[in-house]
Amino acid sequence: MTAKAAIPAPPPAPAPAPAPAPATVSPMLVRLAGERATGALLRDHGTLYLADGRIVHAESPAAPGIDVLLTAGGRLPRTGWEEAVDRAGARREVGRYLVDSGGLGDGELEICHLGALFDAAFFALAPGSGPTRFRYGVAHWLGPIRPVPAAAVERETLRRRELLDQVWPYAAVDTAPVVARAPAPGQTVTRRQRALLELADGVRTPVAIAWALGRPAFHTLLDVRRLAAAGLVETPDEPAPAGPAKVPSWVATVSADPDIALLRRLRDALEASL
Repeated sequence: MTAKAAIPAPPPAPAPAPAPAPATVSPMLVRLAGERATGALLRDHGTLYLADGRIVHAESPAAPGIDVLLTAGGRLPRTGWEEAVDRAGARREVGRYLVDSGGLGDGELEICHLGALFDAAFFALAPGSGPTRFRYGVAHWLGPIRPVPAAAVERETLRRRELLDQVWPYAAVDTAPVVARAPAPGQTVTRRQRALLELADGVRTPVAIAWALGRPAFHTLLDVRRLAAAGLVETPDEPAPAGPAKVPSWVATVSADPDIALLRRLRDALEASL
């Protein structure tokens, strides 16, 4: 009886390719989050404030702050904001004061704060060639409202970058003066778009329009790109200088005991310059 030939074993399955490393916009932010650090991360285009490794606030000269978002639409009178800063800023409890004094509800403050945080973080985490510094122990005078994991802020920043390019892949419109074009016959414009186009005077940039309207700057960039895709604003032929305005030099002097009145004057001067 003839022995059967041995059946060769099948070759081993190829090892699965290693998963790509998650995208990151700031290795230092990732490290600080892992360390559960507390302090201020200063970058070219803004500042992120961390507490126990989570982001509690963000600021950028390109993004209207929470004060602008609250007061521009009339939800909070300007005097109400100034009173909160004067009375509670030194204690770093401005947010808590706004709620306890009846100026805002907890939910209103939280939603507006998250909008301002993600908006400023988008610009603060923009690519830049300048040094990144971290000042341990620094706390923002607004006070904690709702901390956000650093990973969530990075994911949202990357998603927003991708969204802008999906809508209209011409970054020059983000920084160039907005020039309106007449709509085509039958082309409609929404009320929100009309308000933006009324300020498109060929001088104001999208960031300047955001400040004038009291809207988040990223949402204004997105609106401008949609208008450009629809042919309702000009797309510059030559790329505009990349990136939002640099953080003023005073940011480097952030300390653990800020002078609230000085901060207010600097903020007002910054608003007036945009």
